[in-house]
Amino acid sequence: MMSEWILYDVADGVCTITINRPEKKNAMGFAMLGDFIAAFSRAGEDDDARVVVLKGTGGAFCAGTDLSDLSSIPGEERGLRGSAEERGKWWPIVECPKPVIGVVDGPAVGMGAEFASQCDIRIASNRARFAWNFSHRGLVPDTGAGSWLLPKLVGTSQALWLLYSGEFISAAEAHELKFISGVFEPEELEDKTKQLTDAILKGSPFSHQRIKALVYEGLGSNVGEHMVNHTTALAECFKSEDHKEGVASFLERRAPSFKGH
Repeated sequence: MMSEWILYDVADGVCTITINRPEKKNAMGFAMLGDFIAAFSRAGEDDDARVVVLKGTGGAFCAGTDLSDLSSIPGEERGLRGSAEERGKWWPIVECPKPVIGVVDGPAVGMGAEFASQCDIRIASNRARFAWNFSHRGLVPDTGAGSWLLPKLVGTSQALWLLYSGEFISAAEAHELKFISGVFEPEELEDKTKQLTDAILKGSPFSHQRIKALVYEGLGSNVGEHMVNHTTALAECFKSEDHKEGVASFLERRAPSFKGH
């Protein structure tokens, strides 16, 4: 456990980070946000965690920033949570080197929609709803994910519609936009999440870390820069114990036992 608001649990290679403030639909206060960022930093360094699942409690994912907390400091006096270079404070999920699955059951609004955008894979229940309603509060997308990642996920025009209007979209609409990978009944989410984590756990953690870095760095790189990063990662893989194990397990017709190095 990180705190009463952010729960941290690891079992069988899966780290589950749970936003736990059901009385506020898991809205984020200042102290909670610090715990949330710390949880993903911890997961990134936790050798027992090979894949991370992010979810909320009480039929909600995250209803955004707690505005009563936010309004306690006047805007002209309010500082940022970090500098532009401190990516871990803005992009805690993207910066975590492990695969991250967002499991959305209920509203993901404002900062909640931003955190969903940062997840590598998103699945949702049919009662999930998403809204990037920052323009309704006179703001831009809080973490920068809405203005940088969202257009790459759903296209520029669709992203600008969501950002300009702040309208809610249903899980079905989010699936149609390819923002989420699947829509399920709430009671199915646990089994569907396990199917995803089981599939990921069959792969090499050494590979996963480099795949994630290549994909996200590639979004802002030209082909030449990407190929420099790609050839570096491939050379590292060739020398890794996980690569040796992957080849040996195939030749010996057995399941691999990857160690992540």
